[in-house]
Amino acid sequence: MRLRTSLAAAFGLLAAILAGGPASAGQTKIAVAANFTDAANEIATAFKAKTGHEAVLSFGSSGQLYTQITQAAPFEIFLSADAARPKKAVEEGFAVAESRFTYAIGKLVLWSKDGALVTGEATLKDGKFAKLAIADPKAAPYGAAAIETMQALGVHDQIQPKLVQGSSITQTYQFIDTGNAELGFVALAQVVGQDAGSRWLVPQELYAPIKQDAVLLKTGAENEAAGAFLAFLKSPEALAIIERYGYAHGDQS
Repeated sequence: MRLRTSLAAAFGLLAAILAGGPASAGQTKIAVAANFTDAANEIATAFKAKTGHEAVLSFGSSGQLYTQITQAAPFEIFLSADAARPKKAVEEGFAVAESRFTYAIGKLVLWSKDGALVTGEATLKDGKFAKLAIADPKAAPYGAAAIETMQALGVHDQIQPKLVQGSSITQTYQFIDTGNAELGFVALAQVVGQDAGSRWLVPQELYAPIKQDAVLLKTGAENEAAGAFLAFLKSPEALAIIERYGYAHGDQS
């Protein structure tokens, strides 16, 4: 009698797992702009806890990722650092038009590990440094915003010989972190939890808003996990994570 009861309980547990547990969970592959690395990792963890689905994340500059998408990389969602490339993905037939929305609005920061170096725009105008790091402006929107900022302040020409370019905002941060550049322009999200060093939050009027758009790629149009991730990205739980990393969030309607 006891054996039959144990077997019945075991079969009941197995049926429950098969019906709605991890065995039924899916997976989606997501191309993510490098500036959103930490936030995306936290969102992916929360997404799995909430839905059972797994988000497999690949990071890089938006330009690099878009090139990979056009070359049949197996991504199903694109979280860009700009609005232009997701729009282009729709126009060129790689993405689902009605799926595109702004998931975050990025903020640019001039940052140094030296606690006394960055005091504001005067740091750029004084030019008392040997190397300033930016992300490749052709591939990374934060690099383009850095160029816009220097041009708006009238210091681009004098600083240009001192610029070192990272292939992505992650590499740009590494240049500064390792001392290969005394300072540089990075995403606020990369330094939002740090007390050390010095920083200047660049005023929004000095560069065009960094609207970061998400889009469902046609390769993921039939994947339940991909649709679930985009829906989760609009949820209060995900928005709280996005804001905690220093982003504003866009129109989530």
